[in-house]
Amino acid sequence: MSKILIIEDEAAIRRVLVKILSEENDSYQVEEAGDGLAGIEKIKKEDYDLVLCDIKMPKMDGVEVLEAVKKMKPETPMVMISGHGDLDTAVNTMRLGAFDYISKPPDLNRLLNTVRIALDRKELVVENKRLKKKVSKNYEMIGESDAIARIKDMIDKVAPTDARVLITGPNGTGKELVAHWLHQKSDRSKGPMIEVNCAAIPSELIESELFGHVKGAFTSANKDRAGKFEAANGGTIFLDEIGDMSLSAQAKVLRALQESRIQRVGSDKDIKVNVRVVAATNKDLKKEIADGKFREDLYHRLAVILIEVPALNDRREDIPLLVDYFSNKISEEQGNAQKSFSDKAIKLLQNYDWTGNIRELRNVVERLIILGGKEVSEADVKAFASK
Repeated sequence: MSKILIIEDEAAIRRVLVKILSEENDSYQVEEAGDGLAGIEKIKKEDYDLVLCDIKMPKMDGVEVLEAVKKMKPETPMVMISGHGDLDTAVNTMRLGAFDYISKPPDLNRLLNTVRIALDRKELVVENKRLKKKVSKNYEMIGESDAIARIKDMIDKVAPTDARVLITGPNGTGKELVAHWLHQKSDRSKGPMIEVNCAAIPSELIESELFGHVKGAFTSANKDRAGKFEAANGGTIFLDEIGDMSLSAQAKVLRALQESRIQRVGSDKDIKVNVRVVAATNKDLKKEIADGKFREDLYHRLAVILIEVPALNDRREDIPLLVDYFSNKISEEQGNAQKSFSDKAIKLLQNYDWTGNIRELRNVVERLIILGGKEVSEADVKAFASK
């Protein structure tokens, strides 16, 4: 059922609007408020799917109501009701975040159509929010160790800024989780998060992948193509395994960071981009610099903030939490009840040498869930988690 609030000081107009909406759809639950202040009080206490609000009212006019609602509950769509002399103001409310405006006396078809569209849009916003939370669960950072607490604290401080971040650590430690948290907690979270695995792209294609190309730039370039930097405009680009990037591509990335401009392969036209760069590597970039394999100037551009993700062997106290998390997640994916692990089984897992880090632990937990008993025992760990 959709909850609609009508804020209107003229009782006759309120009655007409209530009658129209109630007769149109019996799933509309329509409430009334006689002035702006009364409307705000209702909105504070209840969540409405749509608010119809008059502009000219005593005590608090519609523009003030709109501004207050956008601060309190920004996702609530507001449709403004305007008299003939209020049209300029009504248009201005659109700039302030109103969904639409309707002139008095309201045209029946226009009113109902606007209400339907606004309610559909609200459903989409709610669904997108739900999906975003679901996606976010894939990037949860599990652990209560001091090392993880320091990383979470660093993310909270750095995420709201546009500072570039270099994430270091061995393979399988969860560097991509840090990158996603940085994006999701930033002001760019509504923009795209584009991931590029620099190690997985052949060196001769990396520049085209990052910066795009124009038709005819090389043999297989049959049409113009935008690159990852353009796709990430307004958001974040995550350059994973940047230590594997060619020196030629490094030079172009450096220019993009310095000038916020890129050029597609085969073109001399500059394209302005607004992108936050987060990079990650499992390599010692200072050694790579000494060996002539990585540009020192690019390193200093990327490493404004350094975040080091520890190996699992350095945060063994988090293993019980990780086992429980993976057990729950894997059981959900497979549609089975979650299996518990005995204390001795957990203790044995804590004593393993996790050279593959968290990625290896997840694989072992999945194997134990499939092959182990109703409760995963010490014997199961010895039988199925052996190195």
